[in-house]
Amino acid sequence: MNVFRKIYCRLYQGALYVGMAFMPWHEPELLQGTGSFEKSVDFMLKNNVRRPLVVCDKSALERNALKPFFDNAENKLQYAVFDGVMPNPTVKQVEQGLLVFRQNQCDGILAFGGGSAMDCAKAIGARAVRPKKTVNQMKGLLKVNKKLPPFFAVPTTAGTGSECTVAAVITDGETHDKYAINDFSLIPRYAILDAELTAGLPPFLTATTGMDALTHAVEAYVGRSNTRKTKRQAEQAVKLIFENLKEATANGKNLVARENMQKAAYLAGLAFTRAYVGYVHALAHALGGLYGIAHGYANAVLLPRVLDAYGKSAERKLSKLARIAGVADKSDKSAVASRKFIEAIDNLNFELNIPRTFDGKIKREDFETLARHADKESNPLYPVPKLMNAKELERIYYSVE
Repeated sequence: MNVFRKIYCRLYQGALYVGMAFMPWHEPELLQGTGSFEKSVDFMLKNNVRRPLVVCDKSALERNALKPFFDNAENKLQYAVFDGVMPNPTVKQVEQGLLVFRQNQCDGILAFGGGSAMDCAKAIGARAVRPKKTVNQMKGLLKVNKKLPPFFAVPTTAGTGSECTVAAVITDGETHDKYAINDFSLIPRYAILDAELTAGLPPFLTATTGMDALTHAVEAYVGRSNTRKTKRQAEQAVKLIFENLKEATANGKNLVARENMQKAAYLAGLAFTRAYVGYVHALAHALGGLYGIAHGYANAVLLPRVLDAYGKSAERKLSKLARIAGVADKSDKSAVASRKFIEAIDNLNFELNIPRTFDGKIKREDFETLARHADKESNPLYPVPKLMNAKELERIYYSVE
């Protein structure tokens, strides 16, 4: 990247960092612990919601995952259901959900599922309060700026952290553009964390969503927009993930490991929603938009290679994470400890049966376009430790093809 663009990016990030200190940050009110989902109806009633829209995918209904809610809601709530969420939710899905919301005169939203359900539900809420704005017009920073209907986030994976973030990631099905809507109004007002809901998650999905959480924590930590609080949150998340992800993947019924992973995902979500992510996410979003590659899987493959590309600029912070994760000794120099941390991520992927590359799922003729998309998303917004342009980002795709 040329020097003038670097100066512009850093000035932009510095101004944003200062401005963020004055923004209306808040954390969701939590209902947590085993069995908390069963209490969600009373939680809604307590918060004056009578006609919620339940946003989920079809599999959630097919496996009766919402039965505790539906049973308890009988004669208490007049709920409606939108079950059209698909991976990498599209503008069309948002509009379909909005129609159900309006037809049933809903007064709240319950988002049940992983990141896709959360993202779709947030965008539905944004469209409900901003009817004159299209989804595409809300792309970027602070384009909603209006309080959403009471929003209850119920994560069934431990990875995205969407239950506490400012972002909703949406794909334009016509252009294949995948982008984020970022607004403080998108931070859910309430979050229900029940580890039992993640117990049926298949091993590969457990692994890749867990690596998604690790990516959030690491990217937030190595970036240049941290606060003391986000550093602490990211450190706690990294420690919990290295201690629990393998066990949660191998033994899905271990609710202690599941609960710890849910806590890690939440902490990582708090960290990155304040301190931002980096090039891993930008590169992964481009792959998700063009090929539909699952976000957690893309992050897992890309994370160690992007950290390699950061080189010395991230060494000191990665060395600290290495010691927190227990993969480096206190006596190791920063360069050694940093390398051990990257190798530990590679080893973790291997043990979780996550491939080192995309095994031919991505095409070289698309790399230039993908890299331009990643460049556009990340620069000047993401406060990465080392700035890279599209050509430099393109090289990372070659390392994971």
